[in-house]
Order: sequence, then C-alpha cells, then structure tokens
Amino acid sequence: MLLMKEGFTTDSTPRSLADSVTVEAGSAGSIRVLRGQLLRITALGDGAVASLFGFSLDDPAVWLSVHHTRVFSNSYLLGSGMRMVNNRRRPMMVLGKDSVRRHDLLLPGSSSAWLAERGYRGQQGCMESLSAELARRGMTVPKLPDPINLFMHVELARNGDIMPQANMTKSGDSITCRVVMDTLFIVSACCSGIEGNDRPAPLRLSVAEDLTAFPSE
Repeated sequence: MLLMKEGFTTDSTPRSLADSVTVEAGSAGSIRVLRGQLLRITALGDGAVASLFGFSLDDPAVWLSVHHTRVFSNSYLLGSGMRMVNNRRRPMMVLGKDSVRRHDLLLPGSSSAWLAERGYRGQQGCMESLSAELARRGMTVPKLPDPINLFMHVELARNGDIMPQANMTKSGDSITCRVVMDTLFIVSACCSGIEGNDRPAPLRLSVAEDLTAFPSE
C-alpha cells in the first residue's frame, strides 16, 4: 500500500480532491474524502442541521457509528479534538475547527413516516434521503446506521429526559474534521422533526488538504 504524506503518494502522484457539493434543503448529498484530508461542512442558511453518515470506501460494512463514538469518548457531547469512530471502534475522523459547538450524539435519524405522524407531511426523512443517496451511488450497505446530528444541540435533565434546545446555527457556520480513513460521507439536510431544529437549510460539503486551501467563508 502506498503511504500518503502532505497530499502525495510515495511515487509523487497527487491525490484526488473531491469537488465541493451543495446539499439542498430536504435532500442528501455525498462526498469522498481520503485519509489525511479535511472535510468541512458549512451551513448555507440559518437553523441548518446536518445529519452525518460515513461508510468506509474499502468496506461498506464499516460505518461511522454514533453509538461507538459515545462509548469511545465516554460522552454524549461532541467537542474539539474528539475522535468519531466506526462500528469497529477505530477512528474515522477528528473534530477540529468548529464555530457552532452544538451537536447531537443521542437522537436517531428521522423517517418520513415519523415526520408525517408529527405533522410534517410531505417531507422526506433523513433515513430515506440516506437510502436514496446510496442508491444513486450504486452502493449497498448491510445497515443504515444512526447519524451524528451536527448543528443540533440537546441536553439531558437530571431525571433522564432528553431536552432539545433551540437551533442557534447561522448561515456560514461550519465544522472542519480531519479524516483518518478513506470514507464516503453522506450528509442529509432533511427535516429532523425535532422542535427548534425542524427548518431544513442547505449545506455545503468541501474537501481540502489543509485549512488554508478552503475558501474564506
């Protein structure tokens, strides 16, 4: 296997860099990110929520796991420097620059049926948008995992109640992660069905080799 360093393989061949992707509100988009590259997810509207999924490019049976991430970090809060791991408890990405610092590691992805039951009729759920993007990519996976819900904040009451908080995300807010495993990331901008976080807004997915390569927001 060729080793990667500073954006080049050992034979000095430049690594491919995925083009930026705009995810329209109510849909999902995907982007391929290689080990060592940076992934930035940017809100293009106030109140955005980004439900993040990831699947190994080498083995789609390895996916970004919110459950294992909680156990691995012994926390339900996502903070700077935190490693997000896969279902084999191996890191897939590390959270770096973060202008929001309000993210959810507890709630599952929404479904169209659940949204309809809650009065959000005609809106596609995150899980259906994930399935549609996988189908568009021609990718088959053994399981649809729960997402990491970026830009959505919840708190836990002493009695154990989960209390979603008002979304404070503004257009231009973003997070940037260092990816440590070749991964296809799928991001849904669909309705979460969670009060205060239920107004979908578009997102931008972009990849760079270093922070200076990102365009200024």
